[in-house]
Amino acid sequence: MRRVDVHQHLWTDPLLGVLSARATPPRLRREGGAWRLELDGEPPSRIEPEQPVARAALVHLDGLDQALVALSSALGVEWLPPAEAERLLDAHAAMGAELPDELGTWAAVALTDPEDAAAQASSRLDGCAGLCVPAAALATPAAVERLGPLLAALEDAGAPLFVHPGPATAPPRAPAWWPALADYVAVQQAAWLSFGHAGRSAHPRLRVVFGALAGLAPLHVERIAARGGPASATADPLVFYETSSYGLTAMSAMTQVVGLGQLVHGSDRPVLDPAPAPGPLGPEAWQALTGANPARLLAPVPSHA
Repeated sequence: MRRVDVHQHLWTDPLLGVLSARATPPRLRREGGAWRLELDGEPPSRIEPEQPVARAALVHLDGLDQALVALSSALGVEWLPPAEAERLLDAHAAMGAELPDELGTWAAVALTDPEDAAAQASSRLDGCAGLCVPAAALATPAAVERLGPLLAALEDAGAPLFVHPGPATAPPRAPAWWPALADYVAVQQAAWLSFGHAGRSAHPRLRVVFGALAGLAPLHVERIAARGGPASATADPLVFYETSSYGLTAMSAMTQVVGLGQLVHGSDRPVLDPAPAPGPLGPEAWQALTGANPARLLAPVPSHA
């Protein structure tokens, strides 16, 4: 069975070229011989260009067969004016078409027009594992309904949806860790609640994976039930939870609420270095998180051929 990391990012030359040509965020600037990524809502960060063959070698060192690469939702590409978004989306798609077998991709589409996003999906999904959208695009029940045409297109195509944290809206002078620990956790929780309330009934066959364990939203199940929220969402067999940024404490707690079968391994490399195999839950759980569980989520991952 194929062993998969469902959440990585890769800074390749085509994407770097488009970002470095931009005058406004998201953009790249050379500073002291290094690339600095400038985003709205986050402090500048340093990134390292990487060749796909080098990343492919790391996949094997991690004890895996494939890693899925997403266009980071922190960039906010999906909300840019169409012509600007198209250049970055094309660069991401061009990268995906050239990756070795050890690397797959999540597609991305512009979201300014939901009907157009649905129309784009069929071509953007070609050769990809599924579609990645920023959690902010699903952060209210109304937002879920707005993206109904796109979600329906994914459901009809049998393609899964990856709900990735971002983009951030950190306040001025916030510490560097603020987006990851406040914005991203909160927006993942909001997207999970919104999909449980407005998305599942409208799209009963759609497979969804929430990054960062959905901000641990399912652990609030008692409060959700007490306040009349979608507590049944914790028992949804088509919703999965990607594990990046979390370890033994959070992962163990999540298995008590949603079950081990709903967790899938993700590292968020190169933002974070992955925990070494077999991970905090041990060898048997590692086999489930990297093998059987992502197989149910992805079912199956298309090849680049």
